[in-house]
Amino acid sequence: MIVGLIAIMEAAINRNEPMSASGRVLAAAGLAGLTAGSGVVWYFDPTKSNFFPVCPLLSITGFACPSCGLTRGFHALFHGDLATALDYNALIPVFVLVFGFVLVTLVSIVLRGRGLMKLSSSPNFLVGTLVLLLTFGVLRNLPFYPFTFLYP
Repeated sequence: MIVGLIAIMEAAINRNEPMSASGRVLAAAGLAGLTAGSGVVWYFDPTKSNFFPVCPLLSITGFACPSCGLTRGFHALFHGDLATALDYNALIPVFVLVFGFVLVTLVSIVLRGRGLMKLSSSPNFLVGTLVLLLTFGVLRNLPFYPFTFLYP
């Protein structure tokens, strides 16, 4: 289902073509899943609940990946605590923009049958995103000041 949702999102975003009825239903399912997942993160505190998954990289190596702390950060953000959210993951504003764009695009597919706009899939954009995530991942694991503030 996830592969199908990714294909639907790619078709709707990159081509801005009308979606079939099954594509709209799949987008509605993705929207329902995103909303339900956000509701679970809003309701249950990840610092006190033990059913949220743990980052495999962090548990095996002790190194934090670029997305470590996002569940706790989104929980804090949903409850209005921006400082704590940024403390868990300094890239949370970037992830909020990405998730917000996906949410609005899914709503657009369900209601209009087409996505919002064409995204750039140029090599420069992809390499820039990769460099941002890798740089943040390396910097947050450096064991000296001021980079220790980036560790979740």
